[in-house]
Amino acid sequence: MGLLNALIDQAKNPRGFVGNIMIKIMNRAHSSITTWGLKKIEVMNNAPILDIGCGGGQTIHMLAKHNKYQEIYGIDYSQQAVETSNQKNNKAVAAGKVKISQGDVSALPFNDGFFGTITAIQTHYFWPDLEQNISEVFRVLKTGGTFVIISEVYKINYHMKQYTKNEEIDQLFRKVGFQTVNIHENNKWRCYAGKK
Repeated sequence: MGLLNALIDQAKNPRGFVGNIMIKIMNRAHSSITTWGLKKIEVMNNAPILDIGCGGGQTIHMLAKHNKYQEIYGIDYSQQAVETSNQKNNKAVAAGKVKISQGDVSALPFNDGFFGTITAIQTHYFWPDLEQNISEVFRVLKTGGTFVIISEVYKINYHMKQYTKNEEIDQLFRKVGFQTVNIHENNKWRCYAGKK
């Protein structure tokens, strides 16, 4: 495995010393894109929020800061990311406001219609089966809730063979059942927001 592939593998599932460094880099590097993308959506009041692929917990930290009266959940494939995310949000975790666990987007461990808002930042291009995984997200989202994917355009184009065009994502969201799909972009970033 070459160095590039090893780093991509660590980005998918951070672990060990290199994974710890990767998580810290992602927390810093994703802050601007996260802020930009979250401004494009309306968070459902009085409903829990889920961040899929929570990494080092920076997005959860931001969501908890701006949504003081809602429970925030995080899920990540990497146990090391879960531990780092829990440390980053230790006060909110101790207070019971934030709950972070290891899990897989293919089988989310939550009841149907549980969340009002679901975020996926810089992660969807690693998901094993995008259509099935978005269907699973749809299942745990409340009617009227919003699912948002936020990503750098170059990472979409690098990691994905299909669903690289806006029309493809729009069609996929609608096929799964989303009623409206809003797409925001600039020369670097994309934000796909589907409302159930």
